Amino acid sequence: MGYHGNMDSESGASPAQNVRDRILVAAQRLLAEGGPEAVATRTVSAAAGVQAPAIYRIFGDKQGLLDAVARAGFERYLNSEETPEPNADPLDDLRAGWDLHVGFAVANPYLYALVYGDPDRVRDSPTAAAAEAVVAGKVHRLAAEGLLRVSEERATQMLLAAGCGTALTLIGSLPESRDPSLSSSVRDACITALTTRPPTTPAATTARVGAAIALRADLDAAQEFSPGEKALLTEWLTRIIDASVRGDALANLS
Repeated sequence: MGYHGNMDSESGASPAQNVRDRILVAAQRLLAEGGPEAVATRTVSAAAGVQAPAIYRIFGDKQGLLDAVARAGFERYLNSEETPEPNADPLDDLRAGWDLHVGFAVANPYLYALVYGDPDRVRDSPTAAAAEAVVAGKVHRLAAEGLLRVSEERATQMLLAAGCGTALTLIGSLPESRDPSLSSSVRDACITALTTRPPTTPAATTARVGAAIALRADLDAAQEFSPGEKALLTEWLTRIIDASVRGDALANLS
């Protein structure tokens, strides 16, 4: 018969670990509901059912608590069972990883912004470094297949910059005003710029869309059309442009 006085009988965790976990769970919920401002030590201690000094003893201060919340959240994401197995096609694998990253950001905006919205935190964050290592691994697969047109280091940094920028743009806008095709458009533009695989869009379609974009950009200066005609032409040109974006997205899913 062993001595278990310092262990929880059900979970096997020590009382100190249980207190830490309760605080983290409470802080994570408050963060998701109201952002970093909602993670006040008094509010967290009440939600976790502990005394406020326990937070300072375990995490040091509010900043230390937020750092721990960010680490725990990203570790769950990186180790999630929903993370897909590597695809046989390294480009499909990269697309899936991009979509997972941006999807996590949109689903957890305050948590994502804790790391990637703070220069000091992202610079020293082990979770950000782990996420970068995942991207680097996917880029290395592209390099091994002879699909890169830039160095692995350059491709990794470009993908990180574009992916984080896209995620922060999406979570910084109201849900009803978000462009659902923005992420896939930026993703595929990066793939086209970084890899040697030819784009899926036919050259004729690309030329037509380019002409539509150029004409729409010049409509304000055109004197040949009335305001009503300009509005109608803008609508038609926008349909051509948007249809191309949707077509590219569908092509990448097939």
